[in-house]
Amino acid sequence: MPFRPARAKRAALRLILIRPSKYDDEGHVVRYWRGVLPSNTLAALASLARQAESQGDLGEGVSVELILLDEIAQRVEPKRLARRYGRGRARVAVGLVGVQTNQFPRAADLAKEFIDLGLPVLIGGFHVSGALAMSPQTPPELQELMDYGVTLVKGEVEQALGGILRDVYEGRRKPLYDIAERPDISQAPIPAVTGDYMRKFVFPNMGTIDAGRGCPFSCSFCTIINVQGRKMRNRSPRIIAEHIRAHYPKGIDYYFFTDDNFSRNPSWEAILDELIRMREAEGLQVTFMMQVDALAYRIKNFCEKARRAGCSQVFIGMETLRENNLEAVGKKQNLAADYNEMVEVWRGNGIAIHVGYIIGFPNDTPQTVAEDVLRLKKELKVDQASFFMLTPAPGSQDHADLVRAGAAMDPDYNKFDSFHAVTDHPKMTREEWSQAYLDAWQSFYTFDHLRERLLAASERTYWGLFKNYVWYKMAVLERTHPMISGFFRLKDRTIRRPGFAVQGRWQHARMRAREIARTLAQWARMYYDMQELWLQTRPRRGRFAVSVEELKAGLATLRERGAFHAHRLQEAGGERLSSFRATAQEGLARHWKDATDASASFRASAQKGLAHLQQNARAGLEQGRQNLSAFGQSLAQQRREAPERLWRFWDGLRFWSAKGIYSRAALNNYWRRTFAQIRRGRVFSINAFAFLWNLLRELKLSTCFTVHLIAARTK
Repeated sequence: MPFRPARAKRAALRLILIRPSKYDDEGHVVRYWRGVLPSNTLAALASLARQAESQGDLGEGVSVELILLDEIAQRVEPKRLARRYGRGRARVAVGLVGVQTNQFPRAADLAKEFIDLGLPVLIGGFHVSGALAMSPQTPPELQELMDYGVTLVKGEVEQALGGILRDVYEGRRKPLYDIAERPDISQAPIPAVTGDYMRKFVFPNMGTIDAGRGCPFSCSFCTIINVQGRKMRNRSPRIIAEHIRAHYPKGIDYYFFTDDNFSRNPSWEAILDELIRMREAEGLQVTFMMQVDALAYRIKNFCEKARRAGCSQVFIGMETLRENNLEAVGKKQNLAADYNEMVEVWRGNGIAIHVGYIIGFPNDTPQTVAEDVLRLKKELKVDQASFFMLTPAPGSQDHADLVRAGAAMDPDYNKFDSFHAVTDHPKMTREEWSQAYLDAWQSFYTFDHLRERLLAASERTYWGLFKNYVWYKMAVLERTHPMISGFFRLKDRTIRRPGFAVQGRWQHARMRAREIARTLAQWARMYYDMQELWLQTRPRRGRFAVSVEELKAGLATLRERGAFHAHRLQEAGGERLSSFRATAQEGLARHWKDATDASASFRASAQKGLAHLQQNARAGLEQGRQNLSAFGQSLAQQRREAPERLWRFWDGLRFWSAKGIYSRAALNNYWRRTFAQIRRGRVFSINAFAFLWNLLRELKLSTCFTVHLIAARTK
């Protein structure tokens, strides 16, 4: 259920803020049981609306009630929302927020439905702001919405939202709010949402903060510079720190700084210093990921302070490995020759490297794309890659140039999602382009490459990478982009894009049954692949990670050494005893002869000497016995320690632990043989005890892996 505050008894504006999703190729709304990436825009507007209420911007005594909905993980039905929230004294308005180009068709359909229900609607985001910023006149899709009664909001609303909401409350909203001035965000409230919203996502300990806005560079495919500008602006480091401290007790300890380029934030050092102070002086173990440019590693102290501040991963817009492609799109700040050094510096600071890579630049071909992906894996050894198809989004210079040239572009903005070909390419057909894109995902996210990267990961970055791999592998299976995907796809029968027929109940049920069965089968295969990956790469694999064969070999060696040393000691003791006996007999005979010829005093002396020799002989024998006893005790001690080691190894095989297990290959082989017997009808030839034992081993491994995967914090 969406967040619903208590109904106000005074005058109120009930504001329904919705981040719309998009349609898939079959007209179904893309929605998941749980989402992955929460909306920073939704959180920012929620905070700004609360600030507007506290400042009295809507008028004396007027409160703001917020309902937050993210369609990627929540069902949005205009009629149901109108019935539920349209009652009472509060006035109701709908805001469709953070709308990007691929979400615009869905947003437009929602807006029209709400307008038909009598609710005022505002829509903003990068499509509205970018299209208006780069077009000499209002684009037709935006003009159509204004003609329908929808209000468009262009620009950043930090200093304007209070006035806009007052206009909505008083019933005098404008068709267009064109906010040309880029606001000072230094004292703006930090984006924050409720726990009810975050429970719809798989990482409830994650928060988002746009610490700064803008980008100083001039890439032709980018919309940021034409919407937020090239002059960098930033939030107060003190306010950011206060927000993080306040939310740490609530379990929010991992942040995504959504800045397009955190390294160009004028206050990056002050922000990192605050985070370092939290970790090193206050014990708040906050971690984060950030987006930076390819030259950020050269900024003095930047990488080192990022490490100390808790950065676990950087997202770098590498875009391409080829200099001629970089020149073609104006990304002059990237130097492909420096990529190796860049990767080594970040890796040297224990920070995982996630690169954005665009496929479809003018000089790309299927062969060059395959070669570049191989370089990313084998030469640069980046930890993670997100692939995109070059898409001329409205608001970019590329789009403006194509419109001016009259170039062919797909008219369906729903496909402007970076994984559909929407323009023609000079060296590839659209089919070849799409296949090169799909092949890049398949080639990069192979078991062997993921294993190599996880073995090289630190304990701080291991689980963050592992969970990202699970997320990305699921998206690859569904042939969708991870940035808009989630966990377990949901499809509503009655909510479908206009132009697509609503299926009958049985037809929809059969379709979903087949899809779910196929999805579960794919998930099962992926689950066991990822389990094997975990077994082979997991950190802290145990001090007594030793096999039974190694223990047997060690015990055999110990016995051989013991027998050898015992034999040598016995030989040495026997030789010494014989020598003592010969010496004693010789001395006795000599003294006896002397005694018969000498006086009684000589006899006494002989007896005394004999007693001394006997004493020495006894001492030698006793020493030999002690040496033998000491060696025997040592051997016994080592023999006692061997079972102790074996016990510890066996202890690692307890049901709740997977210590000492580094592969499920033996289990896989057993199940393969067993299922082959079942298929041949030889069920009764299966050993019941072996079957039960391996079933228990399977249950043990799956339990261990699942518990570790769920319990590990995202870092």
